Amino acid sequence: MAATVYGFPRQGVNRELKKAVESYWSGATDADTLLAAARELRLQRLAQLRDAGIAEIPSNDFSLYDHMLDTAIMVGAIPARHQAEADRLDRYFAMARGTADAAPLEMTKWFDTNYHYLVPELGPGTEFRLDATKPLEEFAEAGMVTRPVLVGPVTFLLLAKPEPGAPAGFEPLRLLDRLLPCYAELLQDLRAAGAEWVQLDEPALVTDQPPAVLAAAKRAYDALSAERSRPKILVATYFDRLGDALPVLAGTAVEGLAMDFTGPAAANLTDLAAAGGIPGKRLVAGVVDGRNIWIADLPAALSTLGTLLGLAQTVDVSASCSLLHVPIDVTLERDLDPQLAGWFAFAAQKLQEISTLAKGLTDGRDAIAGQLQVNAARRAARAASPIVRVDAVRARVTAVRDTDRHRASPYDKRRQAQHERLALPDLPTTTIGSFPQTASLRKARAALRSGALTAEAYDQAMREEIRSVVAEQEALGLDVLVHGEPERNDMVQYFAEQLNGFLATTHGWVQSYGTRYVRPPIIVGDVSRPEPMTVRWSTYAQSLTRKPVKGMLTGPVTMLAWSFVRDDQPHADTAAQVALALRDEVADLAAAGIAAIQVDEPALRETLPLRQAGRAAYLAWAVESFRLTTSGVDDRTQIHTHMCYAEFGDVLQAIIDMDADVISLEAARSNMAIVDDLSRASYPNEVGPGVWDIHSPRVPSVDEIAAHLRTALGSFPAGRLWVNPDCGLKTRGYPEVRATLANLVAATRHVRAEL
Repeated sequence: MAATVYGFPRQGVNRELKKAVESYWSGATDADTLLAAARELRLQRLAQLRDAGIAEIPSNDFSLYDHMLDTAIMVGAIPARHQAEADRLDRYFAMARGTADAAPLEMTKWFDTNYHYLVPELGPGTEFRLDATKPLEEFAEAGMVTRPVLVGPVTFLLLAKPEPGAPAGFEPLRLLDRLLPCYAELLQDLRAAGAEWVQLDEPALVTDQPPAVLAAAKRAYDALSAERSRPKILVATYFDRLGDALPVLAGTAVEGLAMDFTGPAAANLTDLAAAGGIPGKRLVAGVVDGRNIWIADLPAALSTLGTLLGLAQTVDVSASCSLLHVPIDVTLERDLDPQLAGWFAFAAQKLQEISTLAKGLTDGRDAIAGQLQVNAARRAARAASPIVRVDAVRARVTAVRDTDRHRASPYDKRRQAQHERLALPDLPTTTIGSFPQTASLRKARAALRSGALTAEAYDQAMREEIRSVVAEQEALGLDVLVHGEPERNDMVQYFAEQLNGFLATTHGWVQSYGTRYVRPPIIVGDVSRPEPMTVRWSTYAQSLTRKPVKGMLTGPVTMLAWSFVRDDQPHADTAAQVALALRDEVADLAAAGIAAIQVDEPALRETLPLRQAGRAAYLAWAVESFRLTTSGVDDRTQIHTHMCYAEFGDVLQAIIDMDADVISLEAARSNMAIVDDLSRASYPNEVGPGVWDIHSPRVPSVDEIAAHLRTALGSFPAGRLWVNPDCGLKTRGYPEVRATLANLVAATRHVRAEL
């Protein structure tokens, strides 16, 4: 019984990958230096996995930016606008980030995680051509026989989008027969290099798929498994149950399946047993949760593995998915209470759990009796801890009434009251919240943490930055301002550090996209707000201007989605606790005279269950938690929300039901597609489709922004349309922010003159 994993974090213990890539971008280092740093990180990862007892180690799970981008490069799916870029590495990053002349690939969420992938663009004329350089080089450099990891052909095509100008109704899956020869050739190359197994990731098959997609999956794996000279094929799925795709894959000649047996995917155990197992095949069983940080219930995992032993020829032990989604090592958290640290398993600790389970399967429970005893003691200590259950918080949730989840008046009446109070022009301009986080701001926060800067001096530095940000916006001519959030390290962590029930880490970095890493907090117990969190900063900013300044909060669903959430109670219960804490903050902001309050929910779509069967219940509590947060203010207070980088078509009714007065959404990278979606859904309130893609360093022109606005005006009247970027400006620099916001204001004035 071997221990293995699907993949491992890429960044290095101190985010060495981020530093190396950004140094290359800035011109401080050359390509050879970047590639040498990446190679060293890969070798360190291999050694860590080997030393932890992982018997079969993956390769090619590493990426300089994103694995879907790597796959697009591997099969030659390079948009025409980027083909003129001669340098291989610069073309790669141009597809990710864009250039002055070429927009990047669209970015969206990887299933229901907070990882963002780049969306390949394919058309009827796309011709695939294999470039096997990366998987072959990373296999060769390992110095051992690894299991190369590839995005499977079906998932690659299902996650791709039609290229600009593609005929209406074109679906990239139509290109499957054209793509499969690339995969067949790659399998032959890997076998010639010495690979014994190859892992093809097909997570798209755990979503509800029509018969045509299942038929395509069968055709793909019948074809690939028929290749004579190839490694054995392990088709890997994760995040949910396989459902109807299970008998399809089991009926092909692939030698193994890797399946998730945690969370909603625990149903795979019942499905597998009902199907009579997968006799003659290898099963890689994901029994350790690869997406959350709680220690595993080792006895329960052993029980699951014991049942699986009779359902496959061999059973190996793994995490439920790649460990990309968790931090690297909890032992780096030296300021964490040792008892609390014992509750958590980051990637390094999950390797130990997987190895322990494999040993227990092979040698029996007595061989791991000590580890089981420690595991049981730690789980018992967590359950009994007084920070986990707070009766007063639970009583408040129980006392919530239905009227607490509804605004006092319908939108039309609120709109009139808000327009009288705010007196805004048509097409009001604003930003999403954050302004650039400069080196001096990060230095000030670090100095505060180390004690080198007093709280008073830190507050003064933040006030000076807020004054500067407000002055910038006044000079640019924006209509509704923000304070710029200089005091915030992260839109979730900032609040988590001030709410009871949350725990923040210092080294718990997880990749969000590219070189953007976040430190998700951990929800360890019942949540409450001990004191106001944002009121002093918002009221100070408002004192500097006659224009309205938005109060800025992160909503309850996003607080859960971008944290490591409790696994000992329903998520709906935790969301209600967070909503009540935020409701108090909203009430205090309104009482302090803040006329517009933005409660961001970018994770609403991201957290949507992958299977249709679970969606109604999720959307019910998600919408209720937002409304519980925002419904305690009077009609004159304008409630905004913001969402970005996801496909919103599946949640349009929920967005309507949230009843925010104004919603701003990502739209620039997708060419304003969301505007048509909202129009078809008869979205009744005000909307701000983003006209500037802030995840690219390029500065859009006045004409480009004006064209986006005219597109939006085709679906919404000017009186219900706002003008704003796609997302916050935290990751951008001031030169591009000033230039683009000036273009945004100029474009808005041009379009207003046309009304």
